[in-house]
Amino acid sequence: MAAQYQFVMRSGPTVGKKYPLDAQEVSIGRDAVNSIAINDAEVSRRHARMELRGSAYVIQDLGSTNGTFINGTRISGMQVLNPGDTVSFGEGIVLVYEPMADMNATILSTKAPPVTAQRLAPAPVAIPRPAPVAISRPAPVSAPFSRPAPVYSGQVPAGPAATPQEVVPARKKFPMWIIIVIIVLVLICVCGAFFEAIDYFSLWCKILPFLVPLLGGTCA
Repeated sequence: MAAQYQFVMRSGPTVGKKYPLDAQEVSIGRDAVNSIAINDAEVSRRHARMELRGSAYVIQDLGSTNGTFINGTRISGMQVLNPGDTVSFGEGIVLVYEPMADMNATILSTKAPPVTAQRLAPAPVAIPRPAPVAISRPAPVSAPFSRPAPVYSGQVPAGPAATPQEVVPARKKFPMWIIIVIIVLVLICVCGAFFEAIDYFSLWCKILPFLVPLLGGTCA
């Protein structure tokens, strides 16, 4: 089978090396038994496989460690290759998929006559095209009339620039912890005064007789 496409190494251990694709199935990997063997740590032993379908090759990653990328995008299934695509194995191995040189020559020679015929035919058609372009230009004249409207509407709300006056009155918040400390101090003072009065008038046995034994005293 004559090779119609080839890989050219752009980045890797052998830059510039060409790999003709002349088989129905092509295996790619680090192992020497592969159709295309690339001895580099970026490449798995069985990295990817290619298959000729019709006139183009499709490529599939075989669960490699560093992945297979086409034009910078990692593939997960079968992907059709187009001439000029860059195929990367990991980050350091980059191959370019392109037709063989002789195939390019035959393709260009066969396509040359119809291309020139197609380019000459539209030449007279291009003459009437400038006319509608000149007619369509006066249409934007209405733009100056529509522009002032949003300008005025945008300036009107700009007037109430007195918003800082509404923010001027600063709200003073009394710290909550100071209030709690004051309440606790008041309660301590009240309790202290209460027990001081009981002790002063000797009212322990009358008001709080159950505390007297706890304090080491007795009620007569």
